[in-house]
Amino acid sequence: MSTPLPGLVVDSVTGIDVSLAVAGPGARAFAFLIDWHIRAILALAWFGAATLVYNGGLSVAIPVPPDAHWYGWVVAPALAIYFLYHYAVELAMRGRTPGKRMTGVRIVARDGGAPSAGALLARNVFRVIDSLPAFYGVGLVAAVVTREHVRIGDMAAGTLLVYDGADAALPLGAAHAAGGLDPVGAEIVAELLERWPALTPHSRRQLAQQLLARYGIEPPGADAAGEAALHAQLERLARPQPPP
Repeated sequence: MSTPLPGLVVDSVTGIDVSLAVAGPGARAFAFLIDWHIRAILALAWFGAATLVYNGGLSVAIPVPPDAHWYGWVVAPALAIYFLYHYAVELAMRGRTPGKRMTGVRIVARDGGAPSAGALLARNVFRVIDSLPAFYGVGLVAAVVTREHVRIGDMAAGTLLVYDGADAALPLGAAHAAGGLDPVGAEIVAELLERWPALTPHSRRQLAQQLLARYGIEPPGADAAGEAALHAQLERLARPQPPP
């Protein structure tokens, strides 16, 4: 019998509990291998192109002896691309990289939202420890033995790697009344609108459709245009109604 994957349940005092399936060591390793090849190719491409420009011709020979200009214009940028790739791309893509996107995973904070710049920095600084003694040995062992499959960097940063297509569910106890919102429902709608950018498209649609259905509103389709319509319907639902 297979063991179900652990999940991150985003707690909420207003009732929206979003469950995100935590990615295992296999998905983590696959995403890393894709990103490693990407950053290695980018760093080598810079090194080769900058060397050609530096030598002024079709030669990639290293100058003897190398001077400060060589290190400053050829070596340093290539090393920066290689070592800062994860932090820069994860920051720009809100917890994702090309490798993570292809694998269907992303980094989240403990509250289920996008990680902060400080958390991503801490996570990547601790790669030095996770990479010991070689081939990310410490990080791989930690991801295997910990319940939530986290490496040392995740422990330090308070982050998790979750599947991007994780399902979400609204609490069953939410009260409803067609034609208007009760106080609990108003809080739930307000929180869903606030968390909208941090949720996956699948979770946004699922939560919005469940919530609208509870209040007797027929939700639109599930395509991209339907998602925009869902958001608009929630905004109309949250708008205070004029007194009769």
